[in-house]
Amino acid sequence: MDTTSRIAANRAIWQRWTELHVPSDFYDVEGFVADPDARPFDSIVAGLVGNDLSGRRALHLQCHFGMDTIRLARLGAEATGFDFSPAAIEAARELSARMGVPATFIEGDVLEPPAEVPEAAFDLVFTSYGVISWLPDLRPWAETIASRLAPGGVFKLADSHPTLWVFDDEADDPELRVRYSYFGRDALEWEEFGSYAAPGDERVGTSHSWQHTFEEIIGVLVGAGLVIEELREFPLLAWKYTPAMVEREPGLFGQPDGQPDLPLMFTLTARKP
Repeated sequence: MDTTSRIAANRAIWQRWTELHVPSDFYDVEGFVADPDARPFDSIVAGLVGNDLSGRRALHLQCHFGMDTIRLARLGAEATGFDFSPAAIEAARELSARMGVPATFIEGDVLEPPAEVPEAAFDLVFTSYGVISWLPDLRPWAETIASRLAPGGVFKLADSHPTLWVFDDEADDPELRVRYSYFGRDALEWEEFGSYAAPGDERVGTSHSWQHTFEEIIGVLVGAGLVIEELREFPLLAWKYTPAMVEREPGLFGQPDGQPDLPLMFTLTARKP
């Protein structure tokens, strides 16, 4: 299967996942609508983006159905969410209207964005959690980020740590075991039943993901002309990678007692000169 077909298969899965995720307990949309202050960014993302984005033009890449885009808007940003799933964009617009929080949502390919996402128009480009693994090549992704940032604008990323990908996430053993190559370049295929947020017996398709090393992540951003200002690593993750992981902070999980801490997540800030 070629890369274009793999991305199309992923888009079909995210179409169905949107239908599963909006009513899921995992996302708790009703709780978010009723009291958004009780469902803020977790402590890691809050520390990354700050608590006041007043007057800043923010572009949220791979926004799914827009909850984090709305969080950016509630911090004062002029927020635009961008995603390749038409169903997710429709759900994001509905959620924004329902909450009375103004935000713009645009459908398109993050590797080749449409004219509706103009160049040099944003002070902040943001993306988080389980995003880069869906991209086969990070060079056009980095070029999208750099080209959409205004001079002096910043890119902020939070995602799973690249080394996490080497471990077996299906094992019940609390001691993580190496299963995959850190330097693997081939797409990994997964038969998806339900989703990470709404487990179930329904087969929704085959997903395709790609491993990216730190060398690649940093290299493509520097190659696109951005200056890395900060890189942080955390022994915490925004989801349970294995059943043995335990909640260490609200919404953040780590290794069980008796197991060594590992780098599970990272954040990065880069600036366009």
